[in-house]
Amino acid sequence: MTTLQEVNGLDAIGERKNVTVIGAGVAGLVAAYELERLGHEVEIVEAGDRIGGRVHTHRFTAEGEAGPFAELGAMRIPSAHRLTLHYIAELGLQDQVLPFHTIFSDDAAYLPSSSGYLRVRDAHDVLVSDFASGVPAGRYRDGTLLFGAWLDATIRAIAPRQFYNGMHGEIGTGLLDLVEEVDLTPYRRGHNGTMIDLHAFYAGNPRIRSLVPPHLERFLDDVLDETSSDIVRLRDGMDLIPRSLATRLLGRITLGQEVTGIEVRDRDVVLNLRQGTRSFTKTCDYVVCTVPFTVLRGMRLSGFDDEKLDIIHETKYWPATKVAFHCREAFWHEDGIRGGGSFTGGHVRQTYYPPVDGDPAHGAVMLASYSIGPDADALSELTEQERITLITRELGVMHPELRRPGMVLGVATKAWGEHRWSLGAATIRWEQDSALREAQRREATRPQKGLFFAGEHCSSKPAWIEGAIESAIDAAHEIEWCERRTGVAFPARRLTHTEKSA
Repeated sequence: MTTLQEVNGLDAIGERKNVTVIGAGVAGLVAAYELERLGHEVEIVEAGDRIGGRVHTHRFTAEGEAGPFAELGAMRIPSAHRLTLHYIAELGLQDQVLPFHTIFSDDAAYLPSSSGYLRVRDAHDVLVSDFASGVPAGRYRDGTLLFGAWLDATIRAIAPRQFYNGMHGEIGTGLLDLVEEVDLTPYRRGHNGTMIDLHAFYAGNPRIRSLVPPHLERFLDDVLDETSSDIVRLRDGMDLIPRSLATRLLGRITLGQEVTGIEVRDRDVVLNLRQGTRSFTKTCDYVVCTVPFTVLRGMRLSGFDDEKLDIIHETKYWPATKVAFHCREAFWHEDGIRGGGSFTGGHVRQTYYPPVDGDPAHGAVMLASYSIGPDADALSELTEQERITLITRELGVMHPELRRPGMVLGVATKAWGEHRWSLGAATIRWEQDSALREAQRREATRPQKGLFFAGEHCSSKPAWIEGAIESAIDAAHEIEWCERRTGVAFPARRLTHTEKSA
């Protein structure tokens, strides 16, 4: 079994420590798992009624029964996220790993255009014509215009409408002039080579990748990750990761125990807790706080320095809203769609068609709508029934089969921006350059004496499971090497995993 010491190149030192972890999401579970393997005693307190945090697999069947499910939280893992894949292997879940087919990966899927909904395989002429109308006539080869058209279409599909409108002009003549010098033949794919593999293009042309405006580096990274052909999923649900981690822990996980206040003192940390109608305090030697800062800033905080309070109150989280339909059958197969996703536009934004891995008699699941940012906010402001009605009406234009009697057997929806224990889906620092992102990560992670921090908001990979794991390893590392001198915690001068990877 690979240990945290082997991952980080460390030898365990120091005495046995008692650690309380706030939050039973992936970051909290990994932190507890690694601290226990280093010989420390750990317990987890979780305000909600389940483990997993923003990994949330909703099953449409009774507990313990096989059947369709929807990923209302994290749903994919880029193969470059080695820590996540390391834990999947560590937990014995390798046989669960299957490809995740992303947006535009099925050429029968749809996208909107000036001519209405088009199949991906038929969209190139309209996309190129629309794109070419905004650049100097006759200046670029057809291949360059095809590249620009698909980059624009992909950005439009990934980014919220407000963000896309604000950066639409970033695909300018400077980028196209560079692309004009590249042989695009190796990057053509799809029906008759009418699509461009953007992930392969940027990987094969690091000079062009390096010239991306600094404030868009993180955005491009996420666009390429989300549209890569090298993404995976877990066959029986992403919640296998937190569930498997929980079974490995020796310490107690207490659900329904809300932390309402944190007081940092020289020699300990005092937690104010509430469970049902009962309020009480708990004095802890060390604490790892993994809850989003949106939730943390609603607590009573004492003993924090001003800089730490600033980052807690200033860190921005983007909402995300998902609506999933449990359908009687995978009707999209009749339409030639075998998987992947469509860019639907409107309030729906993205629609995904998960594979039917189980018995078809149990039906199939469609992730009818996935939206982020202001688009997600617009849906979260509706009641659940209003949200379902709107999505059904809009998506029914592209998929009229939804309106067949008895087609929709059940619906699951999640608005993470309104969810009490998250108040947002993720920190997405798309408009920050690398120096500012790193400065904010360091400040978010910086301990307050015996109080340490983890979570995707404390990582170099925000919004991904990889970031939660990375930050949890770093927090366990800091606690392992922490010594108390004159009442202050002094982390040893070793590089964390994040710093080593930078």
